[in-house]
Amino acid sequence: MPVEPRSAAPRLSPTRPGPTRPLPAQRKPTRAEPARTFAYGFWRRLLPVLAALALAIRLPSFLHSFWSPDEGYLAVQARILAEGGELYETVVDRKTPLLPWLYEAAFLLFGDGSGQAMKLLAVGAQFTTAALLAAFGRGRWGDRSGVTAGVLFLLISVGFIPQDTQAVTFEVVILPFTAAAVLCADRGRWGAAGAAVAGAFLTKQTGGVVLVPVLWLLWRTHGAAPSRAPLRTGLLRTAVGFTAPVVAAALLTDPGGFLFWTVTGSGAYAFSLDGSELHVVVRAVVNSSVLGLCCLGILPPVRRALHTGPRPRDADLWVWFGASAGAVAVGFHFFGHYFLQLLPPIALLATSALRSLRHERLRHVLSVPACVCACFVAWAVFAPRSELTHAERVAIAVREHSAPTDRVLVWGIHPQTYRLADRTPASRYLTAGLLTNFSGGRDGPQVGERYGVPGAWRVFAAEIRARPPALIVDDSRGKPYAPERLPTLRRLLAGQYEQLPGTVEGTVFYVRSSGS
Repeated sequence: MPVEPRSAAPRLSPTRPGPTRPLPAQRKPTRAEPARTFAYGFWRRLLPVLAALALAIRLPSFLHSFWSPDEGYLAVQARILAEGGELYETVVDRKTPLLPWLYEAAFLLFGDGSGQAMKLLAVGAQFTTAALLAAFGRGRWGDRSGVTAGVLFLLISVGFIPQDTQAVTFEVVILPFTAAAVLCADRGRWGAAGAAVAGAFLTKQTGGVVLVPVLWLLWRTHGAAPSRAPLRTGLLRTAVGFTAPVVAAALLTDPGGFLFWTVTGSGAYAFSLDGSELHVVVRAVVNSSVLGLCCLGILPPVRRALHTGPRPRDADLWVWFGASAGAVAVGFHFFGHYFLQLLPPIALLATSALRSLRHERLRHVLSVPACVCACFVAWAVFAPRSELTHAERVAIAVREHSAPTDRVLVWGIHPQTYRLADRTPASRYLTAGLLTNFSGGRDGPQVGERYGVPGAWRVFAAEIRARPPALIVDDSRGKPYAPERLPTLRRLLAGQYEQLPGTVEGTVFYVRSSGS
């Protein structure tokens, strides 16, 4: 029986792939090629987890009306702006205007319930930051790394004292903008990256340092190209995206006041250190140690990963971390909430180091920051709030000694007293810090009239002469800005006011004398 001849097998060239190469969907993902599920399924499972975790870690914030003087300052600003005031004129601050505007919008929409609305906004900011970091981690390293980045950020985001992490302040609102800027830059969306940098800057000036990793990514993407056209186009789009919102914000306020209060008028506050060196060094060491504590579980694997050699593709994350560290150090204050700006790059660097671990080992590593997170949340629930309690007691006394239509002056660094007492401030300067250069970290000799914001005492004296406050509350309690150390305020009290008998935990009250 004749045998049918077999067709000759095709010869495969040793340098060319064969015709039976498997389809891309059939290949197993390699270490260099991240495994991904369909985007809808990934986000449908992850987003509810991130939302629930963001709400859980910030539940203590709803227990108290105010957690920090910054939060009180913003609340008082919101009322003044909602009643027709002008930022950098009727009420002033060293910060850029985005967060005061958000507080004002909440006050207009919700009235006295604006505080709770802003606390929900902070939950949304934490959730958004976690989702953006998850998108970055998923795009660079795969699904599991996306989950790790989002969850890890939320776990370490409450790792400071409650006043720093539970308050609705500038640093919390900065974070989604910084994460969005780096994510957009990583994906080549330069105009959107510039707009996100502008959002961070308009929340607080130090948020603008995220421009450094954005430019780094732009250079890494187009710097080595034979043609400079893509680099120039990227620079132009980034510049327009950044400049347009900043110019619009300046025009919506007062351009001169915007420039003065956000850039040129705070040199003494930002750079003076004389006499406070020990205080500053102690705070820097303590808060750096607390940051290490909240990252305790991820430090060993990160250290081992670094010993194996740096990953060139993670250079942008190190640039982001370095720029954020510079933002923390500017001004030499080192408050705990300043360190929040470090957390997004830390979460991504840790995710890169942890991605080689097996699932069981990864869960074990993440369980440590989860336990530390639970401890910080419990601390926020049960920790005493002595300063808030003091402000509430002072507010009760203010209501007793003044009428609802009276203007009062609270000479201290706790502007929430105005809101708690439901009284109108007698001056655009809501704290003594703007007039004396005092802050929580200024305990040295550079506190006094000569160190205040240039021109502030002249404006302050004119305000007090035009509309004298019915009540002056000296809440200095032995601090360097006490009235006896300030000639202008001392003369005002001696000539037109008389002290009321009794104090509230060292706080002294003055009412206008009958002959003034």
